[in-house]
Amino acid sequence: MTNGRRILRAVAMGLACHGTFALAVGSMAWSLLHGLQQGLGRVPGGFGPLANLLLVLQFPLLHSFLLSARGRPWLQRLSPVGHGRTLAPTTYVLLGSLQLLLTFWAWTPSGVVWHEPHGATGTAQYALFVGAWLFLVKALHDAGLGVQSGAVGWWALLRDRPVAYGGMPTAGLFAACRQPIYLGFALVLWTAPVWSLDWLLLTAPWTVYCVVGPRWKEQRWERLFGERFRAYRATVPYLLPRFRR
Repeated sequence: MTNGRRILRAVAMGLACHGTFALAVGSMAWSLLHGLQQGLGRVPGGFGPLANLLLVLQFPLLHSFLLSARGRPWLQRLSPVGHGRTLAPTTYVLLGSLQLLLTFWAWTPSGVVWHEPHGATGTAQYALFVGAWLFLVKALHDAGLGVQSGAVGWWALLRDRPVAYGGMPTAGLFAACRQPIYLGFALVLWTAPVWSLDWLLLTAPWTVYCVVGPRWKEQRWERLFGERFRAYRATVPYLLPRFRR
């Protein structure tokens, strides 16, 4: 393959990944701000909740499967431009973003809204929501934005070098808890200012995923980093932070 074609594929994949990621994050924030009442789904009758539940479940199930031993070969095959091994982190973020877009765009609203923010209390709710997003962004930064955004994949292909995943994150928020990204994701869900039946249907299962899902991630870390991770696990709490001077 010529250098020009490889570079073109790398840039195209980078644009697709980051553009879809930005759209997915914006769609999630917008939907949570409106209690998931803006979805375009129109599943008739009593099948709406069932369709929504399937949307809720597809994200954690596929997201976890693609990182498993069985799922990694599939992840490499799903690269739309080839170079599956190098582009695996980019493909993973692209697919996760598409899953989020599917969830929030295809959602069938129930119309059942329990609470909308007003006055000083509403201002405090919006502030908490923004704070949760900032916490999540900080956690992603501390984990390595290149990996979390998928940039390491297409950048490695662009430079024709192996993917640099970096080491085990232990600084920043990772010094306070082992899974700050999952904690930040759960905080974003629970601080959504509009409470609705749809919001609860989404938030409850995804919170379970935020609590249980990292267990498999930590098994991978133990295989990769061995004694270093076991020492880290012994001193840093799992999900709830412990801040020290």
